[in-house]
Amino acid sequence: MKQEPIKRIVPVNRIILGITGGIAAYKAAEFARLLIKQGVEVQVVMTEAACHFITPATMQALTGRPVLVNQWDATPNGMAHIATSRAADAIVIAPASADFIAKLTHGLADDLLSTLCLARNCPLIVAPAMNREMWLNAATQRNVKQLVADGVQVLGPDSGVQACGEEGMGRMLEAAELARDVGRVLTRHSDSVGLKPDLRGQKIIITAGPTYEAIDAVRGITNRSSGKMGYAIAQAALELGAEVTLISGPTAQPKPQGAQCVDVQSAEQMFDAVKQHLSGCAIFIGVAAVADYRVAQPSVQKIKKSAAPLTLELVPNPDILAYVANLPNPPFCVGFAAESENLAEYAEAKRRAKKLPLLVGNLAQQAIGSDDNELILFDDSGRQTLPRADKLTLARQLMQRIAQRNQGVLK
Repeated sequence: MKQEPIKRIVPVNRIILGITGGIAAYKAAEFARLLIKQGVEVQVVMTEAACHFITPATMQALTGRPVLVNQWDATPNGMAHIATSRAADAIVIAPASADFIAKLTHGLADDLLSTLCLARNCPLIVAPAMNREMWLNAATQRNVKQLVADGVQVLGPDSGVQACGEEGMGRMLEAAELARDVGRVLTRHSDSVGLKPDLRGQKIIITAGPTYEAIDAVRGITNRSSGKMGYAIAQAALELGAEVTLISGPTAQPKPQGAQCVDVQSAEQMFDAVKQHLSGCAIFIGVAAVADYRVAQPSVQKIKKSAAPLTLELVPNPDILAYVANLPNPPFCVGFAAESENLAEYAEAKRRAKKLPLLVGNLAQQAIGSDDNELILFDDSGRQTLPRADKLTLARQLMQRIAQRNQGVLK
């Protein structure tokens, strides 16, 4: 039987695989094997710390190439950081420890791997791997945010049980998933060399959080939306240079620095704020969990408790997203659908009914109030899943896609 050729996922010939110190280094062996299986030439570069977790001999046996660790032993003239990086189509750091991410952020170059990253002229991709508290630490989040702003692609991390016994965000992506995502990043790069996703000068309106519909002076109808996803998207848009107007219902989220923030309570107030700021808007992203109904006649005073049943008349709230999407010359509209069942069916029906070019779906029971999520993107070409990750990582991936659509890279 004739063997089918191996389908190449990664559209390059040479990759530098950088391995830093961490228990997830064992995944780098399988990742390298998958790349080689696709016909990619892999040059492994390890930090000294990485050698405590997986041996250079293992990686050399897998790749068939000497593993580089010490800059001065790598080449006769000690210029391995130039020679090695110039021969690569991309550099992938997997796993990328918190320490190495900090080095990249601040431009440090005290070993071979950090030096060749600084001297590169090719794409850099990092796959973080660390304890959940290290990942959530403000310093790490600040460093990752800066890497993204500098054009570095950050893939993952994932959520799950960690080597320390704790559970949460910080696990490195599995090898097969990482190979697939690296392929997607490099495909986009090869298709659009010199065209970095950029939203500078573009005005974006983002709605976020819940709305609060008064019943009386002290009671109201709301929902469990935390606003985390909307605020993360606002941050990701700012990182791409956009002029962001964030219209938010009541949340406990810190305001993104650099965004114009408009606080509202009810759906009607959010609708009025959207209409007020629509002028010049290029992209509208409706993330807010807007209440579908409000009380017809809320009481000015507190309704006193009694033994009698209380009946409330509810009337529909305005459909903000449908209004914006159906303007004569609408901005690029992105909607969100949080469903408890039949996600694909209901989300696609909502997208078509409101005439949206892009709709983001998720399961409410997995998303509302949580720090991580999984998103499914629906458009005319079908659907695409953004695997479970923390909400800021997902927001960055989503905004990259929206920016590319805005620039005409993705159709």
